Amino acid sequence: MWGLDRLSAYSTPSGTPPPRRDSYSPAPRRGYPAPGPGPLPARPGLVPRTTSLSLISPASSTTSLPATVRAPNGGPRRRATGGLHHGPDPIQVLASIMGGLPQKPLAGTGEKQQPIAEKPKVVVDEIDFGGLSLHDFAADTPREHQQPTSVHTYSAQSVEEYDNEKDKFEDLHKSILACDEVLKSVETYLTNFQADLGAVSAEIESLQNRSIALNTKLENRKVVEKLLGPAVEDISISPAVVRKIAEGPVDEGFVRALADVEKRSKTISAKAKEQPNMKSLEDIKPLLDNLTNRAVERIRDYIVAQIKAIRSPSINAQVIQQQALLKYKELYAFLAKHQPELAQQIGQAYIYTMRWYYLNHFTRYRLALEKIRVHAMDKYDVLGEDATTKRGGSLLGQARNAPAAYDAFSLGRRRDALKSSSTNALTAYIAEEEQSAHYLEVPFRSFNLALVDNACFEYTFISTYFAPSQNYHAVSRTFATIFESTLAVGQALTKSLVTTTTDTLGILLCVRLNQHLAFELQRRKVPTMENYINATNMMLWPRYQQVLDMHCTSLQKLTTALPGRPTTGAALLSSNSQNATSTAPTPLTQKFANLMQGILALSSEAGDDEPVSVSVGRLRSEYEAYLTKASRGISDARKKERFLCNNFSLVCTILADMEGRLGEEVRAHFEKLRDSHDK
Repeated sequence: MWGLDRLSAYSTPSGTPPPRRDSYSPAPRRGYPAPGPGPLPARPGLVPRTTSLSLISPASSTTSLPATVRAPNGGPRRRATGGLHHGPDPIQVLASIMGGLPQKPLAGTGEKQQPIAEKPKVVVDEIDFGGLSLHDFAADTPREHQQPTSVHTYSAQSVEEYDNEKDKFEDLHKSILACDEVLKSVETYLTNFQADLGAVSAEIESLQNRSIALNTKLENRKVVEKLLGPAVEDISISPAVVRKIAEGPVDEGFVRALADVEKRSKTISAKAKEQPNMKSLEDIKPLLDNLTNRAVERIRDYIVAQIKAIRSPSINAQVIQQQALLKYKELYAFLAKHQPELAQQIGQAYIYTMRWYYLNHFTRYRLALEKIRVHAMDKYDVLGEDATTKRGGSLLGQARNAPAAYDAFSLGRRRDALKSSSTNALTAYIAEEEQSAHYLEVPFRSFNLALVDNACFEYTFISTYFAPSQNYHAVSRTFATIFESTLAVGQALTKSLVTTTTDTLGILLCVRLNQHLAFELQRRKVPTMENYINATNMMLWPRYQQVLDMHCTSLQKLTTALPGRPTTGAALLSSNSQNATSTAPTPLTQKFANLMQGILALSSEAGDDEPVSVSVGRLRSEYEAYLTKASRGISDARKKERFLCNNFSLVCTILADMEGRLGEEVRAHFEKLRDSHDK
């Protein structure tokens, strides 16, 4: 095994081998004589395979790998026979180590044979190379210290070892080739990876550049957005607003969308005046006009539908006015601004509808109130007449509409009509079903209270709903158009109640109710009903004066009939079995005192401009004249004074609780008369 050890020592030295100047192919070399005594055939691949072992040695892998990768064994780098050769020949190195080349030339060569060295007597099995490579060891070893070796023995052993290790060498060769292929794939992979890495690096650099550019653009956009954002926001309309106006229901959201469109429209109009050639305004104005027209169309349909609903039977117009029209008053304002002619037409439709509505309902209400049984007071219900005597006939009693059980001169609880905290009027249903009799102020109060309440609401609605397009005078004309016929119905009812009656207290109660309604109208700030209030007063006050004149005339007639002889007036003094010399108060005093107490109670807050004080003074004078003339029929002076004192005392007792300036004056006057006759 000497030759194999020597070969292995040369192929895998412990030190670093000298750099190879070329790579060896595993193919056999041509032109080199094989060692040995005779012309042995050359064994292909021995030296190159021995050389190939160096490719997998740890020390030579770093230098042999690039050559192996670039040109694997068996590749195109194979040398041709007789080509150029650089560096020492391995055969020569081995020959120098083993004692020289063989004397006999190798087969196939024409060189002169050299003498064959003799076989050494002692063969060294182990040679100490001292850490040197085979080449360095051969160069440094002195010639005389080298042991002569037999080339024939070395060659024979090498061939025998080669034959024994042939399969192993072939497997090794195949492994080396497989390693070459793996290394080639690794090289390809690394090359591709390097190329991909370069591409990725370039792409990263490109992305970085793009990111810088995008950041720059973003900053620029932020600056532009900061400048243009408010301007764009002022003229832009969101899709939600457009969808709400075009398709959504008419509710609070629709009103808000309409307000947003109106705001944008004002801004666009202002900018159009400043910059008429702005492209954005030219683009958005047609869209805004179309949206406005769509809003006008939907508003028109909505208002017309509500006006038609008012004409439905048994409908409450105030519910529609509050929940459908007044709640969305901005709709009509928008319509009046963009389509004034259409708004005026819709306003006329509303006026005629409400005119019909109020006239129809209040006409029906008047008919219902006329079915209430009212105490009918005529010329017999005055101070100088005996109503019980005149109503004794059956025909007269049957002809009257109301029963006779009433007191025409006592106020009683009738004053509650002024003090009542309830502001509700009688409904038409209750008025139709009412069976009891009432005084004339009950239907008067119910009708006028309902009329004033509806008038106030209607005026408030008109001034609120139509205010953007109408001023005060236009609103007043609109109100007058709506309520003109209805107010005429109210005046007709008042006239029918007071024209033929002699109910002094009832008429004065109607006057006070009318004044309270006037104060209520002033509190609600509804000046358009002033003409109706004044017209009602013009009917009530003259009739009140006429009734008081009837009282005074009746007293005058009664006084005229008293002196000297028993008359109808004297019969009044002697009623209830009283004779002419009785000092008890007369029944006329009771009626006069009750009537005076009612008038003064209703005039506690009367002003100096009212005719009440004048009428009270006339009535008082006629009564005093009557008592004075009646006392003349009493011959006894003491009884005469007692008679006057008793009558004046009764008047003072009834007037004891009077308040107000006029009431205190009248009470003080009768107290003075009472005291003057109290002796």
